[in-house]
Amino acid sequence: YMDRIIPTMDSSQSKELMKVMKKQGVKFFLSHKVSAVERKKNEVTITATDKKEQEVIFTGDYCLVSVGRRPYTDGLMAENAGVKITEKGQIEVNDRLQTNVSNIYAIGDVIRGAMLAHKAEEEGVLVAELLAGQKPHIDYNLIPGVVYTWPEVASVGKTEEQLKEEGVDYKTGQFPMRALGRSRASGDTDGFVKILSDVKTDEVLGVHMVGARVADLISEAVTAMEFRASAEDIARMSHAHPTYAEAVKEAALAATANRALHV
Repeated sequence: YMDRIIPTMDSSQSKELMKVMKKQGVKFFLSHKVSAVERKKNEVTITATDKKEQEVIFTGDYCLVSVGRRPYTDGLMAENAGVKITEKGQIEVNDRLQTNVSNIYAIGDVIRGAMLAHKAEEEGVLVAELLAGQKPHIDYNLIPGVVYTWPEVASVGKTEEQLKEEGVDYKTGQFPMRALGRSRASGDTDGFVKILSDVKTDEVLGVHMVGARVADLISEAVTAMEFRASAEDIARMSHAHPTYAEAVKEAALAATANRALHV
């Protein structure tokens, strides 16, 4: 049972996306499990139950199963090569993406971690560089995640929930998209950019966005965090006007002694 949408992302993103999608006419049945799906002619009837076993029935044109992905290792014949497969069906690897068979490596969706194409790409490069005698690394904390709704959702680094659980002292800077000239001009005023930074060092620990084109904006956050930038570092960089990217600067200013300019 899940009590919110996009549960792996920051809870503020879940709330914002749910609010926007409700305005778009989407209905949510949280903390329910699907117990039956029946297809009749041109519609689908879905039966779901909550934690108290109370039943709800609704119909639609299609039923899309969008959770429950698993590694596709069928037919690889990994066992024939002596490669270990976990109970989850994943190929077991070490930090160098090497299996228990020293000359066999595995990357991407068949191993642990997020099933993301850009994660797999980085892992492929890492293995190639290892074989070439180099010493590459991947910081999995800095692999961004994107949800391609409209508005888009993007995230990198730690969420507030994770920082609280780890006992990290952090500060928050958040800036609403509706305060941007570009957002007003295009009519895309939903969403925000939120930056979490360390109280002592000001290092950026996480960046979480909801809004137009944030799938593109998140790369700025990844770059900053790869170089261990502070919130003030981002705040002091010039951003073209009018652009959606100004929200990143404004959120950084907000995280730097609450100095956002346009709120």
